[in-house]
Amino acid sequence: MKRAAESKHNATNSVLRTIRAKSPSIRQLAEDLDVSVATVSRALNNHPEVSPETRERVLAYAAEANYRKRSTRRSVTKAVGVLYPSVPAHVQFGNFESAMITGIVSGLREQRYSLTIVDAENDRFPDESLTEFLQRKGLSGVLVRTFGADASLLEELAESPIEAVLLADRSDDPRLNFIYNDSRADSARAINHLHHLGHRRIGLIIHDVMDHDHADRLAGYRQGLERNGLEYDERVVIQASSSAVQTGARALDKMLSLDDPPTAVYVTNPIPTVGLLQRCLELGLVVPRDFSVVGFDDRDTRFHTFPQYTAVWQDATQMGLEAALWLSRRLEGVASDQFRERRSTVFSVHDTSGPVPERPLRLGHDRVSLIGR
Repeated sequence: MKRAAESKHNATNSVLRTIRAKSPSIRQLAEDLDVSVATVSRALNNHPEVSPETRERVLAYAAEANYRKRSTRRSVTKAVGVLYPSVPAHVQFGNFESAMITGIVSGLREQRYSLTIVDAENDRFPDESLTEFLQRKGLSGVLVRTFGADASLLEELAESPIEAVLLADRSDDPRLNFIYNDSRADSARAINHLHHLGHRRIGLIIHDVMDHDHADRLAGYRQGLERNGLEYDERVVIQASSSAVQTGARALDKMLSLDDPPTAVYVTNPIPTVGLLQRCLELGLVVPRDFSVVGFDDRDTRFHTFPQYTAVWQDATQMGLEAALWLSRRLEGVASDQFRERRSTVFSVHDTSGPVPERPLRLGHDRVSLIGR
């Protein structure tokens, strides 16, 4: 027993000698103490949620290990970050990002906070905890886009003392704040609308990144089909990038090239909706006489097409505004301690959805022709 204790003591001293040669990171301290990174961070910053015993243990070990704050760290300022797990504002996000950022900037003005765009993949050091990273960036809070985020990042967000809000996403973890728009019910309502107009074969063009938003839209589409006794056919369900008009055009060509093409389609992103309507014009299709379209809108794109398109729509600008208002007010101590906001989309009927044509159209060699049932 004595020999084992001496061996453990010598091993600990060896570790400490190695650490002293270079100031350890918070993550290294957490691993040595077998506690979470958030616990170490809170103890070092005298956070009230850490017990006195744990704080003393962390502080004593940090002192013995010669821990010191990184010289590159700036003091926290009145700055809020929009945190992306990888490439910020990638083209695949479409125009949702610009609308949302517009709202965020407006919301932060109330409490005079500035905005920083943060790329975690590119800017974060390999041995750096999320809390250390955000502090080094001088951020007092973050609004988080979760594209490409794995469970470890969400866990770090939940444990970090820095306030955070998930944007256009949600979580079952009660420690995480979020705001999102639930589009499932209105997606089903869009299919009901087309069925009421006589359509029995309805296609779907959906984003090729299956996040929570698009999973909701797919579920709503399937729910609408089931409620109306319509069969789900994967041949008329096409995944396409949300970033380019060409994706909507190509998806339409693929659908209309089938032996039994659909007479209507639900497109779950604005830019492919615009591309599909342009392709209809190129092919000489009159919408909605020859083909009906329900699109998706993040703000007001539906009013800038001809015809103005029927849409399930959300206000991305308002979403950004509300998230930024709550976060900045929370940082100033004038908002509630939790923000878990579920908003509803709206289904709006305009000029691109009409009665089913007597005979559907089929595409062949870049020309459309009538086909029989």
